[in-house]
Amino acid sequence: MNTITLTQDPVDALLKVGLKDLWYPICPSGFVGERPVSLRRLGKKIALWRDAAGTLHALEDHCPHRGAPLSQGMVLGDRLACPYHGVEVRCDGTVTKVPGSPGCKLEGTRAALSFHVQEAWGTIFLYNSDVNIDTPPPMTMPEELSSPEYSHFLCYAEWKGDYRYALDNVMDPMHGTFLHKQSHSMAEGDSTATFQIRTTDTGFVFEKTGQRGVNFDWTEWGSTGVHWMRLEIPYPKTGGPGGNFAIVACATPIDGNMTAVFFWRCRKVSSWQRDTWRFLYRNRLEARHWAVLEQDRIMLEQMEPDANQHENLYQHDIGVVRLRRHLRNLADEQLEAAAAAKAGAPA
Repeated sequence: MNTITLTQDPVDALLKVGLKDLWYPICPSGFVGERPVSLRRLGKKIALWRDAAGTLHALEDHCPHRGAPLSQGMVLGDRLACPYHGVEVRCDGTVTKVPGSPGCKLEGTRAALSFHVQEAWGTIFLYNSDVNIDTPPPMTMPEELSSPEYSHFLCYAEWKGDYRYALDNVMDPMHGTFLHKQSHSMAEGDSTATFQIRTTDTGFVFEKTGQRGVNFDWTEWGSTGVHWMRLEIPYPKTGGPGGNFAIVACATPIDGNMTAVFFWRCRKVSSWQRDTWRFLYRNRLEARHWAVLEQDRIMLEQMEPDANQHENLYQHDIGVVRLRRHLRNLADEQLEAAAAAKAGAPA
C-alpha cells in the first residue's frame, strides 16, 4: 500500500490566516459591550472585553491552565477569571492568581497570549503577533479617515471564502464596468481600458490610462502598519454635495474560509454639506451601496476555493498579480526571519 503525503506551501499557509506584525480591523466597536466576547479572527480565537472605564483588552481565548475559554469567565477590571478553575489572567498575558493552588509555578508567569487593541473609526483593530510584545508599532489610515474634513460610514460584512479573493476584487477596477453596470455610480465610461501601475510612498496605484473620475477607475494599495485599499467612485448630482466619494477597504481573515470585510464610505464635506450628505446616505444611498456590495459577495462566494489556480490572466490583471506577489514576498520574509530566530541566527 502506497502512502501519499500532502504538504502545504508554508507561504500559502501563513497568508491564509494573515501576515504577522500588522494591525487588522477585527469587528465594529459595538460588538464588545459589558460582557466578554469571543471572536475567531486571523486563525485564532480571541477574547475581548472592556474594563469599568470602557478600555478594551484582548487575550487569546485559551486559559493557560487547561485551555478553557476565558471569554466565558468574569471581568475583574484588566483581568479575566477563567470559569473552569478561577485562574485569573491579566490583559498582558500574566497569570496573577491560581485560587486552587496559591503560589504554584503558574502564578506570575506570562503564560497567555495577549494582543494590543485600539478603537478608531467605529472599529476595533488588533495587532497580530504570535508573541507577547510590550509596545506595538503605530498605524495610520488614509486622510479620508484621519482628516476631520471627511465624514464617513462603516459598512461591515462577513463573507464566505478566502480573504485574498476580497483583496483581488478591490484590486480589479474593471469588474465595476461589468458586474456593477446597473449601479447609479458605475454606469458610465469605456468598457475597454489599458492599465498601469504607479508606485507611491506607501504602496502603489493601479489605474486606467486616459480615464479618471468616470467609473471605478483606480485602486490604491497602502501599507502603513495596517494594509488598506482606497478607491474613488463618481457621484451623480443626486448624490448631494461633496463631489466623488471614496472607499477605504480592509479585509481580515477569520479562519481561512471566512472573511471580515470593512468598507468605510467617505466624503469630503463640511458644515451643512456634511449634514446633507449624512442624511442622504442613511435615507437613500446606503441601500444602493449595499446592493452593489451584495453583487460582490455573491460572485466571490460562488467561486471555487482553488479558482485562482485555474486562471488565464490578461493586462487588466497586472494589479492583482502585483499584489499577490507583494504579499508572498512579505510572507517569505516573515518565514525566513522566524526560521533565523529559531536557529539563533540574526534575522
